[in-house]
Amino acid sequence: MKNSEIKELTTAELVERIAVEKADLAKLKMNHIISPIENPLLIRKARKFVARLVTELSSRKVKHNA
Repeated sequence: MKNSEIKELTTAELVERIAVEKADLAKLKMNHIISPIENPLLIRKARKFVARLVTELSSRKVKHNA
């Protein structure tokens, strides 16, 4: 998902998407602990995607409070 697509999401959709992606990241990490996954870079990719979503949400909060 591109940054432009992230910016188009509503705040409620953004919060929901963050929860889903964090759950997926936790599942990926757990699977990797149990038996190494084929491509461990997926964990990094998922973590960065969650960070992009959280960054957009926090920037909206700052804009809303300003």
